[in-house]
Amino acid sequence: MPVCGPSESSKNPRGKNQSETGFIILGVVRVTFDHDIKRVGILFSGGPAPAANAVISAAVLNFLNSGISAYGFLDGYENLERYTPERPLVEGEHYLCMRRNDVSQIRNRKDIVLRTARANPGKKIASFDDLGDPECNAKLRAVYSALDSLGIDALVSLGGDDTLKTANYLYRMQEVLPDLRRLAVVHLPKTIDNDYFGIDWTFGFFSAAHFAATEIRNLGADARSTQVWYVLEIMGRKAGWLTYASGIAGEATRMLSVEDFDGEFDVRATAEEMIDLVLTREHDGRRHGIVCVAEGLADLLPDEQRPQDVDEHGNIMLGSAHVGKMLAEEMERVYAERTGTDVKVRHKQIGYEARCAEPSAFDVLLGTQLGVGAHRAIVEERLTGHMVSVEKQLELKYVPFDELIDPDTLKTRVRLIERDSDLYRLARSLEYQKTEHPEPECP
Repeated sequence: MPVCGPSESSKNPRGKNQSETGFIILGVVRVTFDHDIKRVGILFSGGPAPAANAVISAAVLNFLNSGISAYGFLDGYENLERYTPERPLVEGEHYLCMRRNDVSQIRNRKDIVLRTARANPGKKIASFDDLGDPECNAKLRAVYSALDSLGIDALVSLGGDDTLKTANYLYRMQEVLPDLRRLAVVHLPKTIDNDYFGIDWTFGFFSAAHFAATEIRNLGADARSTQVWYVLEIMGRKAGWLTYASGIAGEATRMLSVEDFDGEFDVRATAEEMIDLVLTREHDGRRHGIVCVAEGLADLLPDEQRPQDVDEHGNIMLGSAHVGKMLAEEMERVYAERTGTDVKVRHKQIGYEARCAEPSAFDVLLGTQLGVGAHRAIVEERLTGHMVSVEKQLELKYVPFDELIDPDTLKTRVRLIERDSDLYRLARSLEYQKTEHPEPECP
Protein backbone atom coordinates (compact mmCIF):
# COMPACT_ATOMS: atom_id res chain seq x y z
CA MET A 1 0.00 0.00 0.00
CA PRO A 2 1.44 3.43 -0.92
CA VAL A 3 2.39 5.57 2.07
CA CYS A 4 1.12 9.15 2.40
CA GLY A 5 2.94 12.04 4.02
CA PRO A 6 5.27 14.92 3.13
CA SER A 7 8.01 13.79 0.74
CA GLU A 8 11.63 14.72 0.30
CA SER A 9 10.70 16.40 -2.98
CA SER A 10 8.45 18.81 -1.11
CA LYS A 11 11.42 19.90 1.00
CA ASN A 12 13.59 20.41 -2.08
CA PRO A 13 11.29 21.40 -4.99
CA ARG A 14 12.43 20.24 -8.40
CA GLY A 15 11.28 23.32 -10.30
CA LYS A 16 14.61 24.86 -11.30
CA ASN A 17 15.92 21.71 -12.95
CA GLN A 18 12.61 20.49 -14.22
CA SER A 19 13.61 20.70 -17.89
CA GLU A 20 15.70 17.58 -17.25
CA THR A 21 12.51 15.57 -16.69
CA GLY A 22 11.44 15.97 -20.29
CA PHE A 23 8.15 17.75 -19.55
CA ILE A 24 6.84 18.96 -22.94
CA ILE A 25 4.24 21.67 -23.59
CA LEU A 26 3.00 21.64 -27.15
CA GLY A 27 -0.34 23.50 -27.18
CA VAL A 28 -3.15 21.64 -28.89
CA VAL A 29 -1.16 18.52 -29.76
CA ARG A 30 -0.65 15.51 -27.51
CA VAL A 31 1.15 16.84 -24.44
CA THR A 32 3.16 14.33 -22.44
CA PHE A 33 5.66 14.16 -19.60
CA ASP A 34 8.13 11.55 -18.44
CA HIS A 35 8.78 12.19 -14.77
CA ASP A 36 7.71 9.57 -12.26
CA ILE A 37 4.25 9.71 -10.77
CA LYS A 38 4.28 8.68 -7.14
CA ARG A 39 1.52 10.81 -5.63
CA VAL A 40 -1.76 11.89 -7.20
CA GLY A 41 -4.26 14.40 -5.82
CA ILE A 42 -7.99 14.14 -6.53
CA LEU A 43 -10.64 16.77 -5.85
CA PHE A 44 -14.28 17.48 -6.67
CA SER A 45 -15.41 21.07 -7.17
CA GLY A 46 -18.73 22.80 -7.86
CA GLY A 47 -22.27 21.48 -7.63
CA PRO A 48 -22.84 17.81 -6.75
CA ALA A 49 -23.68 15.22 -9.40
CA PRO A 50 -24.91 11.63 -9.06
CA ALA A 51 -22.20 8.96 -9.49
CA ALA A 52 -19.40 11.26 -8.33
CA ASN A 53 -18.23 8.55 -5.94
CA ALA A 54 -18.09 6.03 -8.78
CA VAL A 55 -15.52 8.27 -10.48
CA ILE A 56 -13.48 8.80 -7.32
CA SER A 57 -13.58 5.13 -6.35
CA ALA A 58 -12.42 3.84 -9.73
CA ALA A 59 -9.63 6.40 -9.99
CA VAL A 60 -8.29 5.78 -6.49
CA LEU A 61 -8.41 1.97 -6.79
CA ASN A 62 -6.49 2.07 -10.05
CA PHE A 63 -3.82 4.40 -8.69
CA LEU A 64 -3.40 2.27 -5.57
CA ASN A 65 -3.13 -0.86 -7.70
CA SER A 66 -0.25 0.86 -9.55
CA GLY A 67 1.58 1.61 -6.31
CA ILE A 68 0.71 5.32 -6.47
CA SER A 69 -0.46 7.20 -3.37
CA ALA A 70 -3.86 8.89 -3.71
CA TYR A 71 -4.65 12.08 -1.83
CA GLY A 72 -8.31 13.10 -1.73
CA PHE A 73 -8.60 16.84 -1.11
CA LEU A 74 -11.68 17.81 0.86
CA ASP A 75 -13.97 20.68 -0.13
CA GLY A 76 -12.65 21.27 -3.62
CA TYR A 77 -10.06 24.04 -3.88
CA GLU A 78 -11.21 25.75 -0.69
CA ASN A 79 -8.37 24.60 1.58
CA LEU A 80 -5.75 24.55 -1.18
CA GLU A 81 -6.23 28.20 -2.14
CA ARG A 82 -5.91 29.23 1.53
CA TYR A 83 -2.67 27.35 2.06
CA THR A 84 0.41 29.04 3.51
CA PRO A 85 3.52 27.45 5.03
CA GLU A 86 2.28 28.76 8.37
CA ARG A 87 -1.08 27.02 7.82
CA PRO A 88 -0.12 23.59 6.43
CA LEU A 89 -2.63 21.07 5.21
CA VAL A 90 -3.77 18.66 7.91
CA GLU A 91 -4.67 15.07 7.13
CA GLY A 92 -8.26 14.32 8.07
CA GLU A 93 -9.17 18.00 8.06
CA HIS A 94 -8.01 19.15 4.63
CA TYR A 95 -7.23 15.92 2.82
CA LEU A 96 -7.49 12.15 3.12
CA CYS A 97 -4.75 9.65 2.42
CA MET A 98 -7.11 7.31 0.60
CA ARG A 99 -7.01 3.55 0.99
CA ARG A 100 -9.09 0.77 -0.47
CA ASN A 101 -11.50 0.77 2.46
CA ASP A 102 -12.22 4.46 1.83
CA VAL A 103 -13.42 3.84 -1.73
CA SER A 104 -14.91 0.34 -1.56
CA GLN A 105 -18.69 0.00 -1.89
CA ILE A 106 -19.23 3.74 -2.38
CA ARG A 107 -20.09 3.91 -6.09
CA ASN A 108 -23.82 4.29 -5.37
CA ARG A 109 -23.59 6.62 -2.37
CA LYS A 110 -25.51 9.85 -2.87
CA ASP A 111 -23.23 12.21 -0.94
CA ILE A 112 -19.73 13.01 -2.21
CA VAL A 113 -17.05 11.29 -0.17
CA LEU A 114 -14.63 14.21 -0.70
CA ARG A 115 -17.35 16.82 -0.23
CA THR A 116 -17.35 19.89 -2.47
CA ALA A 117 -17.18 23.68 -2.49
CA ARG A 118 -17.25 26.46 -5.08
CA ALA A 119 -13.87 28.00 -4.33
CA ASN A 120 -12.46 29.39 -7.58
CA PRO A 121 -8.71 30.12 -7.34
CA GLY A 122 -8.61 31.40 -10.91
CA LYS A 123 -11.34 33.99 -10.45
CA LYS A 124 -9.02 36.93 -11.16
CA ILE A 125 -7.56 35.44 -14.34
CA ALA A 126 -8.91 37.16 -17.46
CA SER A 127 -6.04 36.62 -19.91
CA PHE A 128 -2.99 34.46 -20.45
CA ASP A 129 -0.74 37.25 -19.16
CA ASP A 130 -2.61 37.25 -15.84
CA LEU A 131 -1.19 33.80 -15.11
CA GLY A 132 2.18 35.46 -14.50
CA ASP A 133 0.82 38.41 -12.50
CA PRO A 134 1.30 37.93 -8.72
CA GLU A 135 -1.84 39.98 -8.00
CA CYS A 136 -3.96 37.75 -10.24
CA ASN A 137 -2.42 34.34 -9.70
CA ALA A 138 -1.96 34.45 -5.91
CA LYS A 139 -4.58 31.79 -5.18
CA LEU A 140 -3.38 29.57 -8.01
CA ARG A 141 0.16 29.81 -6.63
CA ALA A 142 -1.22 28.90 -3.20
CA VAL A 143 -2.78 25.79 -4.75
CA TYR A 144 0.58 24.88 -6.25
CA SER A 145 2.35 25.41 -2.96
CA ALA A 146 -0.18 23.26 -1.15
CA LEU A 147 0.22 20.44 -3.66
CA ASP A 148 3.99 20.80 -3.58
CA SER A 149 4.01 20.58 0.21
CA LEU A 150 2.72 17.03 -0.15
CA GLY A 151 4.87 16.15 -3.14
CA ILE A 152 1.89 15.74 -5.47
CA ASP A 153 2.98 14.83 -9.01
CA ALA A 154 -0.40 14.90 -10.77
CA LEU A 155 -3.82 16.41 -10.13
CA VAL A 156 -7.17 14.94 -11.16
CA SER A 157 -10.02 17.43 -10.97
CA LEU A 158 -13.72 16.64 -11.25
CA GLY A 159 -16.01 19.55 -12.00
CA GLY A 160 -17.89 21.80 -14.38
CA ASP A 161 -16.79 24.66 -16.60
CA ASP A 162 -15.21 26.77 -13.84
CA THR A 163 -13.26 23.74 -12.61
CA LEU A 164 -12.13 22.99 -16.15
CA LYS A 165 -10.92 26.59 -16.44
CA THR A 166 -8.99 26.19 -13.19
CA ALA A 167 -7.40 22.97 -14.43
CA ASN A 168 -6.35 24.79 -17.60
CA TYR A 169 -4.91 27.68 -15.58
CA LEU A 170 -2.84 25.28 -13.48
CA TYR A 171 -1.63 23.58 -16.63
CA ARG A 172 -0.89 26.75 -18.62
CA MET A 173 0.70 28.62 -15.70
CA GLN A 174 3.61 26.20 -15.98
CA GLU A 175 4.42 27.79 -19.34
CA VAL A 176 4.53 31.25 -17.78
CA LEU A 177 6.38 30.28 -14.60
CA PRO A 178 9.03 27.73 -15.58
CA ASP A 179 10.44 27.55 -12.04
CA LEU A 180 7.31 25.73 -10.87
CA ARG A 181 7.74 22.05 -10.14
CA ARG A 182 5.98 20.35 -13.01
CA LEU A 183 2.52 18.96 -12.28
CA ALA A 184 0.45 16.81 -14.62
CA VAL A 185 -3.17 18.01 -14.79
CA VAL A 186 -6.09 15.89 -15.99
CA HIS A 187 -9.75 16.87 -15.79
CA LEU A 188 -12.96 14.80 -15.64
CA PRO A 189 -16.15 16.50 -16.92
CA LYS A 190 -18.99 16.86 -14.42
CA THR A 191 -22.31 18.63 -14.80
CA ILE A 192 -25.93 17.55 -14.68
CA ASP A 193 -26.52 20.25 -17.32
CA ASN A 194 -24.66 18.11 -19.92
CA ASP A 195 -23.45 21.22 -21.75
CA TYR A 196 -19.81 20.10 -22.11
CA PHE A 197 -17.94 20.01 -25.38
CA GLY A 198 -15.80 16.92 -25.86
CA ILE A 199 -18.20 14.35 -24.40
CA ASP A 200 -21.70 13.24 -25.39
CA TRP A 201 -23.08 12.64 -21.88
CA THR A 202 -21.69 13.78 -18.54
CA PHE A 203 -21.96 11.53 -15.49
CA GLY A 204 -24.97 12.35 -13.32
CA PHE A 205 -27.00 13.78 -16.19
CA PHE A 206 -29.23 10.77 -16.74
CA SER A 207 -29.72 10.26 -13.00
CA ALA A 208 -30.83 13.87 -12.60
CA ALA A 209 -33.05 13.59 -15.68
CA HIS A 210 -34.64 10.42 -14.31
CA PHE A 211 -35.33 12.13 -10.98
CA ALA A 212 -36.85 15.19 -12.67
CA ALA A 213 -38.89 12.97 -15.01
CA THR A 214 -40.33 11.16 -11.99
CA GLU A 215 -41.33 14.52 -10.49
CA ILE A 216 -42.95 15.50 -13.79
CA ARG A 217 -44.96 12.29 -13.91
CA ASN A 218 -46.05 12.70 -10.28
CA LEU A 219 -47.15 16.29 -10.86
CA GLY A 220 -48.78 15.21 -14.11
CA ALA A 221 -50.99 12.86 -12.11
CA ASP A 222 -51.81 15.71 -9.74
CA ALA A 223 -52.61 17.98 -12.70
CA ARG A 224 -55.00 15.42 -14.17
CA SER A 225 -56.65 14.84 -10.81
CA THR A 226 -57.16 18.51 -9.98
CA GLN A 227 -57.56 19.90 -13.52
CA VAL A 228 -54.71 22.40 -13.29
CA TRP A 229 -51.57 23.33 -15.19
CA TYR A 230 -48.00 23.29 -13.89
CA VAL A 231 -44.97 25.28 -14.97
CA LEU A 232 -41.88 23.44 -13.76
CA GLU A 233 -38.56 25.28 -13.66
CA ILE A 234 -35.66 22.87 -14.12
CA MET A 235 -31.93 23.43 -13.61
CA GLY A 236 -29.91 24.37 -16.68
CA ARG A 237 -27.94 27.61 -16.59
CA LYS A 238 -26.79 27.78 -20.20
CA ALA A 239 -28.46 24.94 -22.10
CA GLY A 240 -31.65 22.91 -22.10
CA TRP A 241 -30.38 19.33 -22.06
CA LEU A 242 -31.85 18.53 -18.63
CA THR A 243 -35.15 20.25 -19.39
CA TYR A 244 -35.56 18.38 -22.65
CA ALA A 245 -34.43 14.98 -21.40
CA SER A 246 -36.60 15.05 -18.28
CA GLY A 247 -39.53 16.53 -20.22
CA ILE A 248 -39.37 13.79 -22.83
CA ALA A 249 -39.03 11.03 -20.23
CA GLY A 250 -41.68 12.60 -17.99
CA GLU A 251 -44.15 13.14 -20.87
CA ALA A 252 -44.43 16.89 -20.38
CA THR A 253 -46.84 18.85 -22.56
CA ARG A 254 -44.30 21.46 -23.68
CA MET A 255 -40.60 22.19 -23.07
CA LEU A 256 -38.86 25.57 -23.36
CA SER A 257 -35.19 26.45 -23.05
CA VAL A 258 -32.62 29.01 -24.17
CA GLU A 259 -32.24 27.21 -27.50
CA ASP A 260 -35.85 28.09 -28.39
CA PHE A 261 -35.35 31.85 -28.37
CA ASP A 262 -33.45 34.32 -30.52
CA GLY A 263 -32.68 37.31 -28.36
CA GLU A 264 -34.75 38.12 -25.29
CA PHE A 265 -37.19 35.85 -23.51
CA ASP A 266 -40.52 37.70 -23.74
CA VAL A 267 -42.66 36.34 -20.90
CA ARG A 268 -45.86 37.92 -22.20
CA ALA A 269 -45.47 36.59 -25.74
CA THR A 270 -44.60 33.15 -24.41
CA ALA A 271 -47.63 33.19 -22.11
CA GLU A 272 -49.83 34.02 -25.10
CA GLU A 273 -48.40 31.01 -26.94
CA MET A 274 -48.91 28.76 -23.91
CA ILE A 275 -52.53 29.86 -23.57
CA ASP A 276 -53.05 28.93 -27.22
CA LEU A 277 -51.91 25.47 -26.12
CA VAL A 278 -54.17 25.51 -23.05
CA LEU A 279 -57.23 26.40 -25.14
CA THR A 280 -56.40 23.79 -27.77
CA ARG A 281 -56.21 21.10 -25.12
CA GLU A 282 -59.43 22.32 -23.53
CA HIS A 283 -61.13 21.93 -26.91
CA ASP A 284 -59.95 18.31 -26.83
CA GLY A 285 -61.29 17.83 -23.30
CA ARG A 286 -57.95 18.12 -21.52
CA ARG A 287 -57.91 20.84 -18.86
CA HIS A 288 -54.44 20.09 -17.53
CA GLY A 289 -50.82 20.01 -18.63
CA ILE A 290 -47.14 20.39 -17.73
CA VAL A 291 -44.81 23.05 -19.17
CA CYS A 292 -41.10 22.58 -18.39
CA VAL A 293 -38.81 25.61 -18.60
CA ALA A 294 -35.04 25.86 -18.11
CA GLU A 295 -33.85 28.24 -15.40
CA GLY A 296 -31.38 29.69 -17.92
CA LEU A 297 -34.25 31.59 -19.54
CA ALA A 298 -33.86 34.08 -16.71
CA ASP A 299 -30.60 35.19 -18.32
CA LEU A 300 -32.54 36.13 -21.48
CA LEU A 301 -35.04 38.35 -19.69
CA PRO A 302 -35.04 42.10 -20.44
CA ASP A 303 -32.67 44.05 -18.22
CA GLU A 304 -35.43 45.29 -15.94
CA GLN A 305 -36.55 41.71 -15.25
CA ARG A 306 -33.21 39.92 -15.09
CA PRO A 307 -32.05 38.82 -11.62
CA GLN A 308 -29.52 41.12 -10.00
CA ASP A 309 -28.29 38.80 -7.26
CA VAL A 310 -24.92 37.14 -7.88
CA ASP A 311 -23.07 34.42 -5.98
CA GLU A 312 -19.58 34.72 -4.52
CA HIS A 313 -18.09 33.96 -7.93
CA GLY A 314 -20.04 36.62 -9.82
CA ASN A 315 -22.51 34.22 -11.43
CA ILE A 316 -26.08 35.48 -11.70
CA MET A 317 -28.36 33.53 -9.37
CA LEU A 318 -30.87 32.50 -12.00
CA GLY A 319 -33.11 30.64 -9.59
CA SER A 320 -33.82 33.87 -7.71
CA ALA A 321 -35.66 35.24 -10.75
CA HIS A 322 -38.29 32.46 -10.50
CA VAL A 323 -38.79 32.51 -14.25
CA GLY A 324 -41.26 29.62 -13.94
CA LYS A 325 -43.36 31.60 -11.50
CA MET A 326 -43.27 34.62 -13.82
CA LEU A 327 -44.56 32.55 -16.73
CA ALA A 328 -47.23 30.82 -14.62
CA GLU A 329 -48.63 34.11 -13.33
CA GLU A 330 -48.60 35.66 -16.81
CA MET A 331 -50.43 32.64 -18.21
CA GLU A 332 -53.20 33.13 -15.64
CA ARG A 333 -53.51 36.80 -16.62
CA VAL A 334 -53.62 36.09 -20.35
CA TYR A 335 -56.20 33.34 -19.91
CA ALA A 336 -58.46 35.64 -17.85
CA GLU A 337 -58.15 38.42 -20.45
CA ARG A 338 -59.01 36.11 -23.32
CA THR A 339 -61.79 34.04 -21.73
CA GLY A 340 -63.18 36.08 -18.85
CA THR A 341 -62.65 33.07 -16.58
CA ASP A 342 -59.79 31.72 -14.51
CA VAL A 343 -57.31 28.90 -14.98
CA LYS A 344 -55.05 27.59 -12.23
CA VAL A 345 -51.36 27.49 -13.18
CA ARG A 346 -49.09 26.28 -10.41
CA HIS A 347 -45.32 26.64 -10.45
CA LYS A 348 -42.50 24.64 -8.90
CA GLN A 349 -38.71 24.56 -9.10
CA ILE A 350 -36.92 21.23 -9.50
CA GLY A 351 -33.38 22.03 -8.47
CA TYR A 352 -30.91 20.91 -5.85
CA GLU A 353 -32.75 17.67 -5.08
CA ALA A 354 -31.78 16.33 -8.53
CA ARG A 355 -28.04 16.79 -7.90
CA CYS A 356 -27.77 14.03 -5.30
CA ALA A 357 -30.35 11.65 -6.72
CA GLU A 358 -29.81 7.90 -6.79
CA PRO A 359 -27.19 7.29 -9.50
CA SER A 360 -28.43 5.27 -12.45
CA ALA A 361 -26.60 2.16 -13.65
CA PHE A 362 -25.49 4.05 -16.76
CA ASP A 363 -24.02 6.92 -14.74
CA VAL A 364 -22.18 4.47 -12.48
CA LEU A 365 -20.75 2.74 -15.57
CA LEU A 366 -19.81 6.06 -17.15
CA GLY A 367 -18.34 7.41 -13.92
CA THR A 368 -16.20 4.36 -13.25
CA GLN A 369 -14.85 4.41 -16.80
CA LEU A 370 -13.92 8.08 -16.47
CA GLY A 371 -12.19 7.32 -13.18
CA VAL A 372 -10.22 4.52 -14.82
CA GLY A 373 -9.50 6.94 -17.67
CA ALA A 374 -7.85 9.38 -15.25
CA HIS A 375 -5.41 6.67 -14.23
CA ARG A 376 -4.76 5.58 -17.80
CA ALA A 377 -4.29 9.18 -18.98
CA ILE A 378 -1.63 9.86 -16.37
CA VAL A 379 0.08 6.50 -15.88
CA GLU A 380 -0.26 4.81 -19.28
CA GLU A 381 -0.65 7.67 -21.75
CA ARG A 382 1.56 10.10 -19.80
CA LEU A 383 -0.77 12.97 -20.61
CA THR A 384 -1.27 16.40 -19.10
CA GLY A 385 -3.57 19.24 -20.12
CA HIS A 386 -6.29 16.80 -21.20
CA MET A 387 -9.89 15.98 -20.32
CA VAL A 388 -10.92 12.34 -20.07
CA SER A 389 -13.89 11.47 -22.28
CA VAL A 390 -15.63 8.48 -23.84
CA GLU A 391 -17.12 7.64 -27.21
CA LYS A 392 -19.07 4.75 -28.76
CA GLN A 393 -19.53 2.04 -26.07
CA LEU A 394 -17.62 3.82 -23.27
CA GLU A 395 -14.32 3.70 -25.15
CA LEU A 396 -11.87 6.13 -23.58
CA LYS A 397 -10.50 9.12 -25.40
CA TYR A 398 -8.53 12.16 -24.26
CA VAL A 399 -9.37 15.69 -25.36
CA PRO A 400 -6.76 18.50 -25.12
CA PHE A 401 -7.85 21.50 -23.07
CA ASP A 402 -7.19 23.73 -26.07
CA GLU A 403 -10.09 22.09 -27.93
CA LEU A 404 -12.45 22.94 -25.06
CA ILE A 405 -11.32 26.44 -24.09
CA ASP A 406 -11.11 29.62 -26.13
CA PRO A 407 -7.38 30.49 -26.23
CA ASP A 408 -8.06 34.24 -26.22
CA THR A 409 -10.69 34.52 -23.48
CA LEU A 410 -9.71 31.32 -21.60
CA LYS A 411 -13.44 30.61 -21.25
CA THR A 412 -14.92 27.17 -21.75
CA ARG A 413 -17.15 26.46 -24.75
CA VAL A 414 -20.83 25.74 -24.07
CA ARG A 415 -22.64 22.99 -25.98
CA LEU A 416 -26.26 23.88 -26.79
CA ILE A 417 -28.94 21.67 -28.28
CA GLU A 418 -28.89 22.43 -32.00
CA ARG A 419 -32.31 23.22 -33.43
CA ASP A 420 -31.70 20.96 -36.42
CA SER A 421 -30.54 18.06 -34.24
CA ASP A 422 -32.53 14.87 -33.98
CA LEU A 423 -32.89 15.30 -30.21
CA TYR A 424 -34.51 18.70 -30.66
CA ARG A 425 -36.78 17.31 -33.39
CA LEU A 426 -37.65 14.39 -31.12
CA ALA A 427 -38.86 16.73 -28.39
CA ARG A 428 -40.93 18.78 -30.83
CA SER A 429 -42.49 15.68 -32.38
CA LEU A 430 -43.72 14.38 -29.01
CA GLU A 431 -45.27 17.62 -27.74
CA TYR A 432 -48.99 18.25 -27.82
CA GLN A 433 -49.66 20.00 -31.10
CA LYS A 434 -52.62 21.60 -32.77
CA THR A 435 -53.26 19.90 -36.09
CA GLU A 436 -55.61 20.49 -38.96
CA HIS A 437 -55.88 16.79 -39.56
CA PRO A 438 -58.55 14.79 -37.71
CA GLU A 439 -57.41 11.61 -36.06
CA PRO A 440 -57.64 8.88 -38.68
CA GLU A 441 -60.12 6.11 -38.01
CA CYS A 442 -58.97 2.52 -38.13
CA PRO A 443 -60.57 0.74 -41.11
